[in-house]
Amino acid sequence: MLPSRTEKSRAAKKKKQRQRSRMWLTINMVLVVLIAGVFIAIRTGTVATFFSNTPYEASLIDESDSSKPDAETSVIPKDEAEQGTNTAEEEANEQEIAEDSKADLTNEEQEEQDVPESKPQEQQIKERESSKSEEKSNRTEPVKAVTNENKLPNSNSASQGSVTMNFAGDVQFSGKVEELLLKKGFDYPYQHLGSLFKKDDLTFINLETPVTTGGVAAENKSFVYKSSPKALKSLAAAGVDVVNLANNHILDQGVKGLTDTLTHLNDNNLDYVGAGKDRKEAYAPAYYEKNGIKIALLGFTRVIPEANWRAEAGKPGVADAYNSAEAVKAIAQANKKADIVIVMAHWGQERHTTPDENQKKLGYEFIDAGADLVIGGHPHVLQGLESYKGKWIAYSTGNFIFSRSATAETWKTAIFQATCQKDGNCSMKLLPYHAELAQPVPMNKKDGASLLREIQKRSFGAKIGEDGTVIPLK
Repeated sequence: MLPSRTEKSRAAKKKKQRQRSRMWLTINMVLVVLIAGVFIAIRTGTVATFFSNTPYEASLIDESDSSKPDAETSVIPKDEAEQGTNTAEEEANEQEIAEDSKADLTNEEQEEQDVPESKPQEQQIKERESSKSEEKSNRTEPVKAVTNENKLPNSNSASQGSVTMNFAGDVQFSGKVEELLLKKGFDYPYQHLGSLFKKDDLTFINLETPVTTGGVAAENKSFVYKSSPKALKSLAAAGVDVVNLANNHILDQGVKGLTDTLTHLNDNNLDYVGAGKDRKEAYAPAYYEKNGIKIALLGFTRVIPEANWRAEAGKPGVADAYNSAEAVKAIAQANKKADIVIVMAHWGQERHTTPDENQKKLGYEFIDAGADLVIGGHPHVLQGLESYKGKWIAYSTGNFIFSRSATAETWKTAIFQATCQKDGNCSMKLLPYHAELAQPVPMNKKDGASLLREIQKRSFGAKIGEDGTVIPLK
């Protein structure tokens, strides 16, 4: 018996219902997969990277060459033969290093990325202007940690009564930076600085890389730096006088890498503080005399991946400040010999725009011990300034000549310019820059004003004017 029309209609309706059910089931499954994918992307940071960069910028992230967290920093091996029996205080300091290193696992700088090479090659850096050249040529040979007064160059400037100094952030010539410099030339980083560092009395930066053609990469670090000695000639030619070596990368190529760095710095007439062939040299100041004013520069770090990076008697390493006693002692001694004492400190947490309690505590201790100015680094972003007992603490100068990470805050930097009197009083001024890959570029007026307002919000007891002048608030 053939089905009636009614039965055929009912069968057709049921077939359509089954088709709709399958279609909605398919749609729901697709939606579930998409939602799950978005959730996973958010947890892994992929979405943040996508929306924080233009499509072109996002494609530039380099996952093979970065300064991601170093997994090794959570473990501090102990060499009893080298370090001897630790006191309770030393053990507490080593535990503190381990705890800080664990925190750094989530705070290390993200993947590097290139920048468009659209800017034409500019003219080679000219020879030093006569005044700065004469100053450099009058330097004595370095006598590190022997007289505790490293180099005492004589100033040829006719002006008396004050000195002008420029301080910039982290500098390294490794990885993507080196690749670009090999194409553009090692003077490429300084092409927008003009004679800024040449006309001042002193320029001080943080050299966050060993400079060596040898050395052995640290096996217990995921990411290490190694820079060509060729970079130092251009660094000196740009007007840099002193580098701080007290940081968490200077021993990336082991003791050999550090000692090679010291040799190459001396060969290029560049002073260094914060590390040395032994503990005495690491904590020794670099002394200068400019315009009748004697200046002492020191460097200390509160960020090292392993306790055995510390300089010891007869052992190369860095001047650490986990236990601040020796740093405070070095500052107090320098204060007796110099009119102005300046400390460069490597401290804090990476990509944090606010200083932590350790930064504040150490900054105050350094000034109480006799420092007239404290300049900080390591967070890779700019932090604010604080006026403490009439002295300035600049908590973080950010990057200067560095790789380019996926974190936009690391793309902003500034040159911190101090003019100091013989009595130790210093005025401060900020010069805003973009931290491009391997090259600082001055900000335009609008971007500069915006950055100065940001730093103003991050500062304590300080007002920053439109021209970058920093004024203490009473």
